[in-house]
Amino acid sequence: MREHAPAPLELEANAGPHRWRLIARVPASPAGALFWLPALGVAARHYLPFADALATRGIAVFVHEWRGLGTSNLRAGRQCDWGYPAVLLEDIPASLQAIERAGFALSHLGGHSLGGQLACCTLALWHAGRTSPQAPPHGLWLVASGAPYWRAFPPPLRYGLPLAYRFLPWLAQRVGALPGRLLAFGGNEARTLIRDWARTGLSGRYAAEGIPDDLEAGMAPLSPHVVGIVLRRDRLAPRSSLDYLLDKLPRARRTIVELDGDTLGTRADHFAWMKRPDAVVDGLLSARAAPALA
Repeated sequence: MREHAPAPLELEANAGPHRWRLIARVPASPAGALFWLPALGVAARHYLPFADALATRGIAVFVHEWRGLGTSNLRAGRQCDWGYPAVLLEDIPASLQAIERAGFALSHLGGHSLGGQLACCTLALWHAGRTSPQAPPHGLWLVASGAPYWRAFPPPLRYGLPLAYRFLPWLAQRVGALPGRLLAFGGNEARTLIRDWARTGLSGRYAAEGIPDDLEAGMAPLSPHVVGIVLRRDRLAPRSSLDYLLDKLPRARRTIVELDGDTLGTRADHFAWMKRPDAVVDGLLSARAAPALA
């Protein structure tokens, strides 16, 4: 591939009619390779500044596309539904296979928000032999991510979350898909996906009908080096929610970097960093050489 190859890789999911494009940004001599999972409702193209910033620092970046968004040929609706099994057992493995066919071995897996949560689930499934025959990456990068479990949030937000986790699946079931654009929360999301997400929000556990493996048990023995970026004014992924997520990987080495608005050069919230990602990229890369925290 050429440096910062502009053409995304074309790939097709292993099962079903889903097709999408995998965005790739690859430097001439990569010092590592990252597979990145977006936040809920965020199309892959919005991570191009992040991917370019990493590529200029020597890291090849491959950005996954969620079903129903961007280059995906599917859109959620009453006649088109999916949940965590399709995402974790079909789509993510297909993207990983495309990266392998291109000749890359991943050094890092990572994600933003929901993408970070599903990156942890992907590692559990990888070790269970359901994701890729290659060795799993040794690094896990999480940006503005954490478990949605309501008890992991500080008040007053914590008190309203159980109601939201019951209302949103009900609304998605009633309408046929969650009208996230109207609600200013995510995209137009598949009703089963929202049900699976809300189940974790209520119970604190990762599980979904159709996934045969115990995801929680699969995470427990994992020992990647985790670098977590916490944004000081991020109400959607506070430090407490990241800590709750990482407690599911008790053997992982942790390096946590907290960034404020002065360091970022923009608001230290859930999304603003995506347009000005340099400080986040610096935090991820500098943490690779820093001592890990237990």
